[in-house]
Amino acid sequence: MTHAPIDARAKGRIPALDIARTLALIAMAVFHFTFDLEMFGHVPFGTATTGFWRALAVGTAGSFLFLAGVGLWLAHANGIRWTAFLRRFAVIVGAAALVSIGTYLAFPHAFVFFGILHSIALCSLLGLAVLRLPVVVIAALAVAVFYAPNFLSGPMFNAPYWWWSGLQTIPLSTVDYEPIFPWFAPFLAGIAASKLASHFGIWARVTTQTPTRAARLAGLPGRHSLLIYLIHQPILIGIVWSATQLLR
Repeated sequence: MTHAPIDARAKGRIPALDIARTLALIAMAVFHFTFDLEMFGHVPFGTATTGFWRALAVGTAGSFLFLAGVGLWLAHANGIRWTAFLRRFAVIVGAAALVSIGTYLAFPHAFVFFGILHSIALCSLLGLAVLRLPVVVIAALAVAVFYAPNFLSGPMFNAPYWWWSGLQTIPLSTVDYEPIFPWFAPFLAGIAASKLASHFGIWARVTTQTPTRAARLAGLPGRHSLLIYLIHQPILIGIVWSATQLLR
């Protein structure tokens, strides 16, 4: 499948994407607030990992990866801009390292060794290899990656240096875990959807340099999603801890 020349890469912000990131951030904050309430004993144990709350966590992580895939295509549709890519990649890797260090200090037995930022970083590298493939092939790869754990998992992946893959057969203790299989799937889906949108000229229609005031305000958190991701949990934990002390 061919696609029309990309015409939305840097003409202006795409408010819809900023707003989508804002919505994902809200969902993330709601889930983590529930997680923190459970951690401090205000809701029953297992609340955040079952039922609706588990579905919210999976949906939120998937949306971040999907949007990252969309962004990768928009940024590099006309050719990989290596300087920009490597700068962004370094920032994400650095942020992922901060998350690992911070969670190791707080939860040494369940720290984040391959969470959402680690996954976005590796998916971004892998995603460069598929940008030029036809949409139908990328979509098929997304399906294959999603179902791969059902067929490829095995004891040979149980060593720690394979845990990024998600193909191990042993349970892991970590508070956030998005390995490549199956989480590369929503990233690939984002690339495919973004390429398809380019083909039909959708990005040209939704891109504007003068969004409405409401759209700017709604998208503002989404424009700073990485910063909000890094600071929101310490703030939420501080709020729940303070409330817990007051209620004692």
